[in-house]
Amino acid sequence: MFTPSRLTLARKRRGLTAVGLARQAGVTAQSISNYERGRQQPSPETLERIAEELGFPVTFFDQGDIDEIDVALVSFRARSKITATARDAVLSAARLALELNSIMESHFRLPSPDIPTLERQTPEQAAEHVRARWGIGEIHAAPNMVHLLEAHGVRVFSLPPEYSDVDAFSMWRRGIPFVFLNTMKTGERGRFDAAHELGHLVLHGASDDADWSRDCEREANLFASAFLMPQASMRSRMRSNPTTDQIIRAKKYWSVAAAALAYRLGDLGILSEWSFRRVIIELGRMGYRKGEPAGIPRETSQLLEKVFRGLRGKGISPHSLARDLHTTPAELTKYVFGLVMTAVEDPAPPASALLPVTTEQDRQPKLRLVSSNGRMAN
Repeated sequence: MFTPSRLTLARKRRGLTAVGLARQAGVTAQSISNYERGRQQPSPETLERIAEELGFPVTFFDQGDIDEIDVALVSFRARSKITATARDAVLSAARLALELNSIMESHFRLPSPDIPTLERQTPEQAAEHVRARWGIGEIHAAPNMVHLLEAHGVRVFSLPPEYSDVDAFSMWRRGIPFVFLNTMKTGERGRFDAAHELGHLVLHGASDDADWSRDCEREANLFASAFLMPQASMRSRMRSNPTTDQIIRAKKYWSVAAAALAYRLGDLGILSEWSFRRVIIELGRMGYRKGEPAGIPRETSQLLEKVFRGLRGKGISPHSLARDLHTTPAELTKYVFGLVMTAVEDPAPPASALLPVTTEQDRQPKLRLVSSNGRMAN
């Protein structure tokens, strides 16, 4: 049975208009419109051509109805700079990642959400609150941000690389927080994006009518700066008006971009306005405006890697997982930090990857939680 909503989702996932898909599939735009509105069903031959053009198995289109993600409930970074095509494409990709999450939850007990609602606090206060709640404190640098979010119940997925202009976004879905990250940015930028989206979840996630204004973006930025570079840590390690070279050396401690550190120092008054302008100019001349020379590696998912190892231990390969999702391994890989293909090459899951369940209520294997310091919890 053909499902119209799945054609719409697949078309948007590929960034195509109805006219564009019609041209590629050799049908009229009116036919595509009729298929998506449920007024007409494509013939088997036509559906095969459409499926081939969209890069999805034919079986994808005869599964159950699939709802789209409401854009009003999603916090996009630099929302005004994102085209409608790119926005719809990544939201469609996110919807498919939600399907993967459902399968994960059917096999494993994943970490429960531990994201406080702090919409009445300032970004600085909220960041301090979350760090204290999660046992990070105010002196030490934040650990791997992806691992940290996963340990506290956030489902973190990667964005398709073909839409590199979309930095990141987050949302709540049926009580579960989700963060989607661009993997084409520097490692330092990725950490800031993750902290930024955490700020949205903490400061704005409880509201169903958020307007995602510039104030929301500014608050999330301030939260990310305070979370990654806490005031007490900054004042204990940085002298007044540090030189550009000192900032470049110091940024490695917090694993942040040099410019982000300069901005934080300026906000805290550790860097004077004149010194800040000088540092920013010098960083630009040294290539820090376009990238992060000698930067850190991109952070990736620990939870997803353990899920794939656990599934392989149950005899479920990445290819069979993609088949269950009615997609391809190549498509699936784009949502999981490229870990599917890695899992194909590593068929032997360690015996300690999962903890057995001993309760009568829940017979699903339980994934070990990731501790706040990024290490495996016992």
